[in-house]
Amino acid sequence: MSSVIVCSGPHDGHVSPMLGVARQLIDRGHRVRFLTGPGYEKAVNAVGAEFLPLGPGAEEPPKSTDATGLQAIRDGMRALVIDPARGQYLPLAAAIEADPADAVLAEISFMAAAILVRQPLGTRPPVIACGILPLTLSSRDCAPFGLGLMPGSGPLSRFRNRALNWFVANVALKDTQRQVDERMRALAGVEPDGSFFLDWMRNADLFAQFTVEEFEYPRSDAPDNLRFFGPMSRHAASASVTPKPDWWGELDGSRPVVYVTQGTVSNADFTALVGPTLEGLAEEDVTVVVSAGRRPLSALPPLPANARAAEFLPDAELLPKVSVYITNGGYGGLHYAMENGVPIVVAGDTEDKPEGAARVAWAGVGINLKTGRPTPDAIRDAVRKVLGDGRYRAGSQRIGAAIAASPGVDGLIDEMEAMLRKA
Repeated sequence: MSSVIVCSGPHDGHVSPMLGVARQLIDRGHRVRFLTGPGYEKAVNAVGAEFLPLGPGAEEPPKSTDATGLQAIRDGMRALVIDPARGQYLPLAAAIEADPADAVLAEISFMAAAILVRQPLGTRPPVIACGILPLTLSSRDCAPFGLGLMPGSGPLSRFRNRALNWFVANVALKDTQRQVDERMRALAGVEPDGSFFLDWMRNADLFAQFTVEEFEYPRSDAPDNLRFFGPMSRHAASASVTPKPDWWGELDGSRPVVYVTQGTVSNADFTALVGPTLEGLAEEDVTVVVSAGRRPLSALPPLPANARAAEFLPDAELLPKVSVYITNGGYGGLHYAMENGVPIVVAGDTEDKPEGAARVAWAGVGINLKTGRPTPDAIRDAVRKVLGDGRYRAGSQRIGAAIAASPGVDGLIDEMEAMLRKA
């Protein structure tokens, strides 16, 4: 039996896949301590892990902003990476010192893992970086993370990528890099080595990406430690027990079900996506299902006759009933949809969502509306196109087949155990 520390920022979309990993680790006989925010203590205990609380500044999820483009990237990096660093690293270091761990598994936005991995291996446990977001790695084959640009081909595309990668690292996120370097130095005495902070996973002992290669841009310069295990959604432990609404029985297959959600982060303003979806589909022969992302139903716009809503819905049970999934592009939700072969209409322009949206179009699994505030007409047209063109469902089913064939969390644990045997 190994002793493992699992780390996650306090966000549903980050905690849920890591809970799935923790539960499977425990089922296979490993001891698991789970470091995250206090709001997830019950969920951690429910899978049998020992809860470790994050410190001040890291305990609560950051609030979503309306910023887009480069400003959204800067804001997101500060909120996800810089501000929580101290509240992540000090509890992690204290836990390792009090009771040494054989391995640390951390989702990629967890800054403390980036600090830990920069220390000599003999002085720290092996670190496994867990890719719960689209790949952030810089590459000559791709534009920088956050811009939502699909890869091209040929010398002009590589020139574009090289120029944009240089601009983002040396201009747009130069101050962010400086702050990251300062946090590393102040918290652990780690001096800058010239590497870009979004590439920290290259130094991890294993980089486990929670998707399949078919849903990620090819990178000829990918690091040797990168492995694709598929999403953890097949094994994900729910962050809460979600009862089914009274209207659940209406989803009987008599007409198409269109499921729309803005997730649990970017849901302060339902006029962005839920509102225009309800308006655009009000006269369509579909049932529109709305998840309020844990917000009260009173916050939703008025529901037309063909719409049903709940504060939160169990995606794993709902999606097999769904004909079209409308989303702002959360990574976990995209994979739930594709696992079930559901085509996607995506409208997201904050946080990492433009990257997920671009991959939806690139992989042929749905339509990217390329905005976070689509019009009712745009949504209606996209839904009609997806329902009428079987290529989108076929594309989603193709990715779903790749997901079914991927090694998943058991493959990740197999690789961890093999790595520890060699240590």
